[in-house]
Amino acid sequence: MPPHTSAGHSSGHSDSSDPSRPSVPSPSSDPSPGTGTSRRALLRTAAALGAAFTLSSLPQFSRPAYAADRPPSPALVPGEEAVALWYGTPGDESSIMEQGLPVGNGRLGALTTQNASHDALYLADVTLWSGGANDTLGPDGQFPYEPDTFGSFGQLARLYLDIPGHTASAVSDYRRTLDLSNGLAVTTYTVGTASYRREVYASHPDDVLVIRLTQTGGSCTGELSLAGTRDEETSADAGAAETWFTAALANGLGYAALLKAVGAGGTVSASGNRVTFEDCSEVNLVVSAGTNYAPDASAGFKDASLDPLRVARAKAASAAATPGRRLLATHVADHQRLQQAMSVDLGPSTDEQRGMDTAARLAAAAGTDAAPDPELEAAYLQFGRYLMICGSRDSLPVNLQGPWIDRNDPAWMSDYHSDINVQMNYWLPDRAGLSACFDAFTDYCLAQQPVWEKTTQKHFQDPRNTFRNTSEKLAGWTLAFSTNIFGGNGWRWHPAGNAWLCNSLYEHYQYTGDTKHLEKIYPLLKGACEFWEARLVEVTVADPGTGRERRVLVDDHDWSPEHGPQNARGITYAQELLWQLFGNYGAAADELGRDAAFARTVAGLRSRLHLPGVSSTTGWLKEWMSEENLGEKEHRHLSPLVGLFPGDRITVEDSPAELLDGVRKLLTARGMESYGWACAWRAMCWARLGDAEKAYRLVRTVMRPSVDHGNGSGINMFDMYRLSGSASVFQIDANFGTPVAMIEMLAQSRPGHVELLPALPDAWAEAGRVTGIGLRGGLRLDLAWARGAFTEATLHGAAGARVTVVAEGRRREVTLPDGGVVTLRP
Repeated sequence: MPPHTSAGHSSGHSDSSDPSRPSVPSPSSDPSPGTGTSRRALLRTAAALGAAFTLSSLPQFSRPAYAADRPPSPALVPGEEAVALWYGTPGDESSIMEQGLPVGNGRLGALTTQNASHDALYLADVTLWSGGANDTLGPDGQFPYEPDTFGSFGQLARLYLDIPGHTASAVSDYRRTLDLSNGLAVTTYTVGTASYRREVYASHPDDVLVIRLTQTGGSCTGELSLAGTRDEETSADAGAAETWFTAALANGLGYAALLKAVGAGGTVSASGNRVTFEDCSEVNLVVSAGTNYAPDASAGFKDASLDPLRVARAKAASAAATPGRRLLATHVADHQRLQQAMSVDLGPSTDEQRGMDTAARLAAAAGTDAAPDPELEAAYLQFGRYLMICGSRDSLPVNLQGPWIDRNDPAWMSDYHSDINVQMNYWLPDRAGLSACFDAFTDYCLAQQPVWEKTTQKHFQDPRNTFRNTSEKLAGWTLAFSTNIFGGNGWRWHPAGNAWLCNSLYEHYQYTGDTKHLEKIYPLLKGACEFWEARLVEVTVADPGTGRERRVLVDDHDWSPEHGPQNARGITYAQELLWQLFGNYGAAADELGRDAAFARTVAGLRSRLHLPGVSSTTGWLKEWMSEENLGEKEHRHLSPLVGLFPGDRITVEDSPAELLDGVRKLLTARGMESYGWACAWRAMCWARLGDAEKAYRLVRTVMRPSVDHGNGSGINMFDMYRLSGSASVFQIDANFGTPVAMIEMLAQSRPGHVELLPALPDAWAEAGRVTGIGLRGGLRLDLAWARGAFTEATLHGAAGARVTVVAEGRRREVTLPDGGVVTLRP
């Protein structure tokens, strides 16, 4: 058991005993250009501006800030059209993880409480990690899993914005909003006759956090303080209106944060750990921060030549020299380019539902016999997309929490888990029009693999490792259940983890058709196959149809995450992942014209793999090579069902009825209540089986408010994971996995095959429309339906692309014409 936990685990790390689219006005002191123009014109403007931006502009903190032409004014999606979460009261700092609203640019992330007089902002940089390679095994042949050795993700800084006189008793018309369409946390209120607006956002082009204060009929006076979370010493420059700190962790990772104030009219200054502003008509507070982390194993994952404070100062100066409107316009155009790639309409909610704030709507939707709230559910899907845009761009991939954290000792070190959690995070981008957000995951695996391979070669055959290869052969690479950002492994070896990572990486190629991506990941796929060529063992089994004995290949002694015996052979989890891996590798080798002889070897291994059957005792799909169930009946993991989702081996259309019956019975036994990520995975599986109502019920379960530290959603829609009766923790995977389940209810794809509305629930059946669904084969789908049946489906892709479309029991063979667009109707 990992020493960090006493109850369940994010995936969960434990032994078997462990466990809206609401229409929200967005008043602004900056009248939005095009407020009187059409929505289409706004989209055209955003698309044109977005063409100037690239998703590869900020792979490291050392890159220069944005320097291209900027839009003159922000083309904001009007408030009545914006997808937004809103609240009538500020967030409470003591519950910032459940109530604070998130912003991020893929590297920096912040939570804000939006209190008018005393706003708390918690800042993180995803590369701020303690620890290191952690490559000395413990006495059991497994990896230490402690903050001192493995390391931990942690906070960078806390900021407090204080505005004198803007107390609760003095403020009226208060509203705080998370504007998903424009990428802003907005606070509006009135004091006397003056109206105030506060915008908080993390700009990807400028690579800074911005707090912009504007007003009508008054002035801006107050201060913003900056404090590190590790007793860092802060300095200030009054003339430059800057305050900063810089330091290094025990592992040598350097970091810095700098705060700069720029005011229009009035005065700005700095002293100690704060900047001040007085009688300004507008204030821009710019925060720049980062580390000298480098995704380079040969350099120890640090750039010794990089001075984080120097970089922070340069970025802050560049952003501060830009007028507030243009700084905001640059961010909004960049955000909209991604956000507008997909629209979601699941049907209308009632006026009564729209009149409630998001916290009240979540509570009302969870009530007994509550009516569906389709706009709220659509907003939940869009919130997942928003978190992906904010959390996965050009830096490290999303960990257990993404860049939103409230402490330096998070549960499970807020690491990367290779047995469901990081994979679930990255099922969303390709399906949701955000394929470019997948790149951070690819880059992470590529950067870490040299150390993973070195550690595998050095330690996997350690005689104390109960998972070692009994063949005594060793090749390629694998990893542990937990990984950090320095090539380090934590907790137990996870042999099949290499296959699951590779399958996720290859699936991205299926969605995009990007051969450059395939070339990048090919060595990872090949190395994983080499590992399994050395590891597989031959055993004798009885053919279920004839009773005759035959020799098959199975995984060596292994553990089905995260329960049951730890030394079983041929676990279904590994067998299914290997079947997928070997097929993916063969397709990759063929596409790239490489290693034909080895590809034939791998194909031979695949043909001899043992594949699971149905237990004659339980009637379930077997999780082990046993007629008995050897684990927990209602366990959170669905490890034996990876062939159903995310895999493609088990399908309603092609699999034998007996096998599908065993799958349903196993899934039924797992139950309908669990942690958020586990409910999301269950919803995906029920969607694949075509059971719309069970899938929808699980979506509603994930959205159910967290009460008394229970599983469920915070009022900010963060998924909260129950640790104990007195503690819970934000864990982001359900926020990505649940939207995936919702998309799978509307459309499912596998190579050469698309199914429309395979699991449309009654709650959405009356009418709806979704645009921009990503499909395998490099296709994009716009889909409309009414009264439970599709009315129009438009496929976008390369001319000549062929696909079988299944809808309402009918199959159509479709070839995309010149122009790459075809529209289907009943």
